[in-house]
Formats: sequence, C-alpha cells, structure tokens
Amino acid sequence: MSERPKVFYGWIVVATAALGLFLGAFPIVAFSFGVFFPSFVREFHASRAAVSFAFTIHNLLSGLFAVVIGRVTDRVGVRYVILSGLAIVAAVLLSARAIGSSMFELYLFYAALGVIGSATTTVPYALVVSRWFDRRRGLALGGMMVGLGFGAVVMPVLAQRLIASFGWRNAFAIVGCAMLAIPMPIVGLFLKDAPGQIGLRPDGASVSAAPVDRPLDGLAWRDARQSGTFWLLIGVFVLLAASVHACVIHLPQLFADRGATAEKAALAGSVVGLALLVGRIACGYFLDRYFGGRVALVICAGAAVGIALLWTGSTGGAALAGAFLVGLGMGAEVDIIAFLMSRYFGLRSLGATMGFAFGAFVIAGGLGPLLMGIAFDRTGSYRVPLAAFGAAVIVAAALVMRLGPYRFGPPASDDATDRMGITNAAMRGTR
Repeated sequence: MSERPKVFYGWIVVATAALGLFLGAFPIVAFSFGVFFPSFVREFHASRAAVSFAFTIHNLLSGLFAVVIGRVTDRVGVRYVILSGLAIVAAVLLSARAIGSSMFELYLFYAALGVIGSATTTVPYALVVSRWFDRRRGLALGGMMVGLGFGAVVMPVLAQRLIASFGWRNAFAIVGCAMLAIPMPIVGLFLKDAPGQIGLRPDGASVSAAPVDRPLDGLAWRDARQSGTFWLLIGVFVLLAASVHACVIHLPQLFADRGATAEKAALAGSVVGLALLVGRIACGYFLDRYFGGRVALVICAGAAVGIALLWTGSTGGAALAGAFLVGLGMGAEVDIIAFLMSRYFGLRSLGATMGFAFGAFVIAGGLGPLLMGIAFDRTGSYRVPLAAFGAAVIVAAALVMRLGPYRFGPPASDDATDRMGITNAAMRGTR
C-alpha cells in the first residue's frame, strides 16, 4: 500500500487558484481603474463622468455574465473555462494597443473585458476549490482569495509604473503577455477539476470514505433559484456589497473633505488593504469552525460599527478603525458568498448559484459608490448616505439571522473533524 502524500494535492489547487486570481482580470481591470483614470481623461479629452462610464459598463456586464460563466463552468468543466478565459482576456488586453482616440473604442474595450472577465475571477476558481475541500472549505477559499487581495494591493502600483514607463496602452498589453506566460501554463499543469480525476477525495479522505466517482451533491439550478434561502442570501450580499464598496471608494475623498492630509488619506487606504487580506484569511478560518450565518452576522455587525465610526466626522483613530471594519466586510464577503452557496445548495450547480450571487455582488458594488456620490451632491455631506448605508447593513444582519441550518454541510462527526476542533453544534448551524 502506497504512503499518503504529505501535502494534500488540494492545497496545490488552492495555490494555483490564488496565482490565477492575482493575474486575472479584476486586479488590472477593476482594482487598477483609478490608476488609468488620469491617462484616459487626458487622452480622450473627456469628462470624469464619461471616463467613469467605462467602469460602469464593465461592472454591469461582468455582473450579468457571471451567471452565464457559472452555468457554462458547471457543464464543461472549470479548467476549460479558466484557460479559455485567460487566453481571451489576454488577447483583449493586447488589443489595447489598437485603441484610437474615440471614447467608443474605450467603452468597447471595457465591455469585452466585462463579458469574459468573470471566467478568470472568483466564480470558476471558487467552484474548483469547493470540490477539493469539504471540512476545510472555508480556509481553502480564504487562501484562494489571498491571491485576489494581493492583486488589489500590488497591481495598481505595478500598473502605475508601467504607465509611467511605457504608456497606458502598453501597460495593458504587458499584463496581457504576463497572463499568457505565467498563469496559463501553471493552470494547465496543476489545476484539476475534481479530486476524483487523480484518485483522491475531498480533504484527502481515506480510500474507504466514499466512491471516487460519486455524483456531486446539490440542487439543480432551477430548484436553487426557487428557494427562499437563495433570495435571502442575495439580499444580504447586495446590501453589504453596496454599503462597503460605497464607503471604500469614497474614503479618500471623505478624509480630504474633513481636512485630513494626503498622507492620512493614503493611510486610510492602506488600512483598508490590510483589512481586505485579514478578512479573507480570518473569515475562511472561522467559517470552518462556526456556523456561517453567525460569521456573516459578525461581519455585518462589524461593518455597521465601522460605518458609524466614519459617520462621526473624525479623521483620527476612530475613523481609521472604521475603515478597517468596513474593509473587513469587503474582504470577507466573497468568501462568504462561495461558502454559503455551497453549503445551502451543494456543488451540483455551484457555478450557476455562485455566478448569480457574484454578479449581484459586482453590480451592487458598482451602484453603491454611485448612490453615495449622488447623495453627496444633493446634500453636500457624506453623513446622510453613510447613515443610509449603515441602516442597509443592519437590515443585512437581520436577514442573516433568518438563515436555517446547512443543507449540504460536512459530516457531523468523525475523527478528522474532531482533530480540527469542529463541534457538532457548528456543523448543525442553528438546529
């Protein structure tokens, strides 16, 4: 009998997914948009609203097509979708060199990235990681999302240097080449759709634990979307996403309006970045040990407190603490989306359920800052929209409290679970 490998192959899948997210579409397209913004204004002699509309187009299409990408992933497999997505996104980024002086061409560029970009972001990667892990799914999803967190921190700085050295068109093209050279071959070599492909089982379970080729548990997409729990979760994700994105996007301006120095505003942004990384790992860790609804409730409550601290008008330690708590909510939400969708609706149609939820998250995240800006223009202050978003997060917390027990939770009790310190009560949720 062969000796079990010291490192479960699923963790190699997690590392591959983290790298893929780091060099996926979102870090260069969404997280770095502000870095490209001044170049677009100068190049196209356009207003800020006209340039911002390119980002709006991207977010709307990315949200709408996330569910399409998810359903395709359920049917044809994760590896095929990700490799195809990386190749197409890289080709679109390379095409930036051909963009002329028309804003329509820029809109078309961001529209194309919105349509296909979800194939290289959270939806397919969360699906494959969820297949590889059951008891440690939360931690695995958190580890995967660290790649996206580092992308949010590193890519804007890298993009700024590329723009300064080579121009914005070539900056996009260089990142496109990097996609072809780094994540594509690594995904091709190491990413496996499911542990059964190489004779393994989720979490590295023993051979006798379950059939290798058993069908995936879960509801069909039609049944999932007819569930009241599904729409309750969508409501939670929309309210939380709109609120935390609105606060994070407007945070530098909020600090500046209160007389803070540029250094203090930058520090607030760094605090949010740190919170994003902490939120991704910590949330995954706790999701494996406590009922996910309770974890989500803590995240919502923390975000509400954070918004309240921002509402006070301070730019000192209280405001920085508020920025950290809001950043935790932003960092933890995608982990919670993937985890709860897999626990309540299973793996059978996780691509579709995760795609729909992620799409709602992206669209709400795009609309929240817009609503914050409109409210500020009409009232001349951030206090009214902050109060409204604080109330929205409290509503999200109230909805979370209505969640019942998992439908597709891990086994309630076995030796492996006991070694991890997961209690039966945590597995049962609110039963």
